[in-house]
Amino acid sequence: MVTTKILIVDDHQLFREGVKRILDFEDSFNVVAEGDDGSEVLEVYRQCEPDVVLMDINMPRMNGIDATEQLVNEYPDAKVIMLSIHDDESYVTHALKTGALGYMLKEMDADAIVQAIKVVANGGSYLHPKVTHNLVSEFRRLSEREHKGSFQQNDIRRPLHLLTKRECEVLQLLTDGQSNRTIGETLFISEKTVKNHVSSILQKMNVNDRTQAVVTAIKNGWVEVK
Repeated sequence: MVTTKILIVDDHQLFREGVKRILDFEDSFNVVAEGDDGSEVLEVYRQCEPDVVLMDINMPRMNGIDATEQLVNEYPDAKVIMLSIHDDESYVTHALKTGALGYMLKEMDADAIVQAIKVVANGGSYLHPKVTHNLVSEFRRLSEREHKGSFQQNDIRRPLHLLTKRECEVLQLLTDGQSNRTIGETLFISEKTVKNHVSSILQKMNVNDRTQAVVTAIKNGWVEVK
């Protein structure tokens, strides 16, 4: 079994301990080190060579944004997931620009934290569903400015040549930032069925994760950004 080595960097010891307890239940995870400030990241990273770094965005001496930028500049293959209480798109955008591959909110439940780490460890990217809608709204705003208003929101072309009608509905709800559970409740289907639809969408669209699927759909005018 392949083990994912994890470094947790957060200035709140109780939070670190809580996350570590969650990860200890996963046999494929091994928390190899902890830190309480971004200024420690480079040194600890060199020592333990983790597969994934969980990085708090707000820390006293060096924040997670600056620490991630410094880490990725020296180790371009570093996989960082930002931890935050903020769902504002400006925080997400800054995190992604500096090289973070994931953005988790600290309110996430245990299953979501485990899933996010697995996605990033396997080369994908992860955004908490609550921040996805804010991010794609910002993407749309920039697109409209770039094209000087040529984007027509009403001119939506559902990709029925590629996806089923139900998959188009799921893709739209992904764009709205809904979780699998909420999508299931909206469409009156099970969460397992939603996961199957999402897997099929990713395969048909030839993308690695939900975020790439949403961005691709927006670029092609397949979904409505509300």
